[in-house]
Amino acid sequence: MKIKASLILTVALLALSGSALAEVKIALVAKSLGNGFFEAANVGAQEAAKELGDVKVIYTGPTTTTAEAQIEVLNGLIAQGVDAIAISANDPDALVPVLKKAMQRGIKVVSWDSGVAQAGRQIHLNPSNSQLVGETNMSLAADALKALNVEKGDVAILSATPTSTNQNTWIAEMKKVQSQYPSVNLVTVAYGDDLSDKSYREAVGLLKTYPDLKVIVSPSSVGIVAAAQAVKDQGKIGKVYVTGLGLPSEMAGAVKSGATKSFAIWNPIDLGYAATYLADDLVKGTATKTEASMGKLGKVQLDAEGNGAMAKPFVYDASNIDKFSKIF
Repeated sequence: MKIKASLILTVALLALSGSALAEVKIALVAKSLGNGFFEAANVGAQEAAKELGDVKVIYTGPTTTTAEAQIEVLNGLIAQGVDAIAISANDPDALVPVLKKAMQRGIKVVSWDSGVAQAGRQIHLNPSNSQLVGETNMSLAADALKALNVEKGDVAILSATPTSTNQNTWIAEMKKVQSQYPSVNLVTVAYGDDLSDKSYREAVGLLKTYPDLKVIVSPSSVGIVAAAQAVKDQGKIGKVYVTGLGLPSEMAGAVKSGATKSFAIWNPIDLGYAATYLADDLVKGTATKTEASMGKLGKVQLDAEGNGAMAKPFVYDASNIDKFSKIF
C-alpha cells in the first residue's frame, strides 16, 4: 500500500510539475509582415516572453493588409491551439466572427494598436489616447506650416486602409480640433493601404492634384516614409513638409533631407511588450475587468468596454532623431 501511495504521489507531483512548466503560446498578429512598426513590436513581445519565462510568442501575420488575409492566419492559429491572440486589426468588424470562434474555444483575445470591435476581443490596448494622437497630428501640421512661413495652407492626410480602426479614429479626432488650428486647411484623405508602393503613388498624386499643398500628414508608419520619399523625388523639399506617425529609424533620413520637420510615435517595442503581458494576464486569470498588467510598464486601466491606453505620443525632430533612430 505504501508503494502504491508513493507511486500515486509521484504521478501527482509530476503532473503538477508538468502543469507548472506548461508553455503559454501567444500569437502576436501584425497587420502585415515586413512592416518595421510590427517588427519592432515583436522585439518587445519577445522581451516580455523572456521575462515571463513560460511564454512563447508566435509572431505572424499576412503579406497583404486585408481582413481576409488576417482571417486565414487566425484560422490557422485556432487550429494550432494557441492560448492567446494579440492582434492589430485590418478591419474592426470583419474579424469578429473568427475571433468569436477563437474565444469559444478558450483562446484569449487582445487587440492592440488597431482595435477589434468589442464582441471580438476581451481587451483593447490603444497605443495612446486617441484624442491626444489626433491633437498631436494637428499640432504637427500647424508647426510644419509655421516652419514654411505660411499663415494658412492646404494639408492632406495619407492614411492606411479605409477600414483601419485606429487611423479613422485619429483622423476623426484631428477634425474635432481643426477649429483650434486656423492655419490648417484639410483638403482630403487618401489611402495607401499600409503598402509602400501604393502609399508612394498616393503621395505623388496628392502633390499633383493639389499644387498648393503644404503638408502631408500620415498617421501610418508606412505612409509617412513613402510620402517623404515622394516629396524628395518630386523636388518639393522646402515647399512641402511630411509629418505624422513614424519610426525614428525609418524617418531619420527624411528629417535630415528636410522632407520632414518633426513627427511623433509611441514606442512600438513597448506596445508589443504590453500586449504580450495583457494576453498572458488573461490566460492566467489575473486580469480584472478594470485593470491588467503591462509588466514593467505598470497597470493599464480598463474602461467598461475593456479599452485601455499605454502612453501619449512623443515628438521627434533634428534635436533627438540620432539618439532614437539607433533604438527603433
